[in-house]
Amino acid sequence: MRIILIISTVVAFVNENYYYLVSSAIRLPMSPAHLRRWSWIHKWSSLVCTVFMLLLCLTGLPLIYHHEIGHLLGNDIEAPPLPAALAADPPRADLDRVIAAARARYPDKIMMYMSQEADEPALWFLTMGSRPDDPDFKSIAIDARTAQFVGEPPIEGGGFMQLMFHLHVDLFAGIWGKLFLGAMGLLLLAAIGSGVVLYAPFMRKLDFGTVRHGRTARLTWLDLHNLLGIVTLAWALVVGATGVVNTLADVLLKVWQATEIAEMTKPYAGQGVAAVRAPVDAAVKNAERAAPGMRVGFVAFPGTPFASPHHYGVYMHGDAALTSRLYQPVLVDARTARVTDRRELPWYLTTLLLSQPLHFGDYGGAALKLVWALLDLATIVVLGSGLYLWLRRGRATRPAAQTPAGRDAHARPAPALAREGEPR
Repeated sequence: MRIILIISTVVAFVNENYYYLVSSAIRLPMSPAHLRRWSWIHKWSSLVCTVFMLLLCLTGLPLIYHHEIGHLLGNDIEAPPLPAALAADPPRADLDRVIAAARARYPDKIMMYMSQEADEPALWFLTMGSRPDDPDFKSIAIDARTAQFVGEPPIEGGGFMQLMFHLHVDLFAGIWGKLFLGAMGLLLLAAIGSGVVLYAPFMRKLDFGTVRHGRTARLTWLDLHNLLGIVTLAWALVVGATGVVNTLADVLLKVWQATEIAEMTKPYAGQGVAAVRAPVDAAVKNAERAAPGMRVGFVAFPGTPFASPHHYGVYMHGDAALTSRLYQPVLVDARTARVTDRRELPWYLTTLLLSQPLHFGDYGGAALKLVWALLDLATIVVLGSGLYLWLRRGRATRPAAQTPAGRDAHARPAPALAREGEPR
């Protein structure tokens, strides 16, 4: 609830100050040349990105509720109930026993990662493959209390949610698809900014929130387009900006691995890979002692991109709504289980990790998810109405050009947005 209150306060502050700026801008003249320039920016930035933004909004809507949908579809794995005698103080299984349970199912695979969800501490999810970077990996759920096999979560390759995820994240085109959607996100931000500038002259002779009925359908949709656009302004800016940041995740991780991780493992340069490894449970306990007050988010095994050939990478996080999204890497020597280095993430990865939950609104409970879903629907209307206004522009301008001069001497000229009808 505290997170929702903070976000509501920020949105209210942005909107209140924006309306003040708009009311001030309404009294400022804008030359026809400036108006045409901003209209051109708004029109073309919108036209190029609108179809892709509609796709992202439509696919993003079910992703807001991916946990709930996964539960309804039976894709989520839940830990079995414990006996009443153990439920009050559940045990914690030795991590090497947890790994042994997974290896018993796939003896020809090696460990890549093991992780725990913040809201499901009763399960460990283990990722295993033929090599440390195997794309054809296996995911296994093991009971964190009893080290018993629970199930195998469904992974890549099918299902409605996988389709929605890839259409939203990379268009099934990998990193190039992500970067392309990031470019579309930048055009969205340009369309929003130019729409804000054009909103002031449009509102000069209209009350805020006016939706004119009884004249033409196009005019009604124009008013609705501008009203919903300004209401969703702060949210669209936040989601658009965080979406752009999220598309850079692969690039930012490679930069971090080439700089921070390389520096942390520099003393081990030239050394061979450890033939015998220390127990994972001992390595994790040492990492927990090195980062008091934090919990284990995931463990990366030697050779994977989030560790090194000589280390376990133990990634710790806090318990609060905000700190649970921020990780602190702790490198543990794979031979001795001794902590060799730990440090805070660089600012660009911190920005990325904060952008991911903010983009989907999945850290403020059901209430924030509902707000995100309603704003997403409103944005779909804004994008769809903008596309409709563009497609109808020819039909609207031809009758206006044929109207004899002086037929309505008291009618004021239509504002630029009404003439152009550019989508946001």
